[in-house]
Amino acid sequence: MAEPAAAYGAVARTFHWLTVVLVLTTIPVALAMGRVGRGELQDFLYATHKALGLIILLVVVLRLLWRFTHKPPPLPASVPIWQRVAAAINHWALYVLLLVMAVSGYVFTVTGNFPVEVLNWMGIPPLLPVDREVAGVFQSIHHIAKLFLIALIIVHVAAALQHLLIRRDGVFQRMWRF
Repeated sequence: MAEPAAAYGAVARTFHWLTVVLVLTTIPVALAMGRVGRGELQDFLYATHKALGLIILLVVVLRLLWRFTHKPPPLPASVPIWQRVAAAINHWALYVLLLVMAVSGYVFTVTGNFPVEVLNWMGIPPLLPVDREVAGVFQSIHHIAKLFLIALIIVHVAAALQHLLIRRDGVFQRMWRF
């Protein structure tokens, strides 16, 4: 086993695992909301999905602010340059896609004349006018971004497992230490 890699700090790890929990919660909610019949359950699932999206947006923005002000620990010297580049691209693409998902979901919702219940409850009015054409574009963006996000999550998890189970180089433990 290689020398242990330097670990991320508690705040970075908290942001990471909070993001994981939120994303892994919103996916089944999204799948269920389109499959249940119209009614109170579907309304609840849509409201929950939109609320989770807003929370994800907030967490990702805070996470990026933290990331820009706190340098991540270096990867072990044994990690090849191509993997370093691939990891950096994957991480930044995940951030971008999470932001795209949240923003496109919001734009699709408000321009489609659907409520954002949690914002309504807080007294925050829609920031955009109703425009069904814009809603359609952003609904498409939301769905396409979802596919790319799922693909990147799979790559991210596969790489983490490769570091844990095959390379055993301590990279996985950088984010797992508690």
